[in-house]
Amino acid sequence: QVQLVESGGGSVQAGGSLRLSCVVSGYTVGSKCMGWFRQAPGKEREGVAQINSGGSTSHADSVKGRFTISKDNAKNTLYLQMNSLKSEDTGMYYCAARAVYDCLVGLIRVSYFAYWGQGTQVTVSS
Repeated sequence: QVQLVESGGGSVQAGGSLRLSCVVSGYTVGSKCMGWFRQAPGKEREGVAQINSGGSTSHADSVKGRFTISKDNAKNTLYLQMNSLKSEDTGMYYCAARAVYDCLVGLIRVSYFAYWGQGTQVTVSS
């Protein structure tokens, strides 16, 4: 059974930083594409970043230069380092994994990912 458990969310002021973690079991982090998504109240879930089996990454334009996705295969854990946070970054953040295939370059779509965590809340106050 695949389980993804996020942690690291919280409340910060604009300009601050947070590091999200996603501990994975029943699935090998280094085997296929994994990603981070977020959902603000009243909005659709959107892709933030993804990382393929080889470590290549893609980030949404809205977070480029501020957020960095990474993974530790030995710890079977996915990370999202978030710097220079803005109020518009507020939302529930989810990690996700693809069941088959690696990442499609530039396409971080909800429908491509089969396994999801429960989410961790990030609140940025201005």
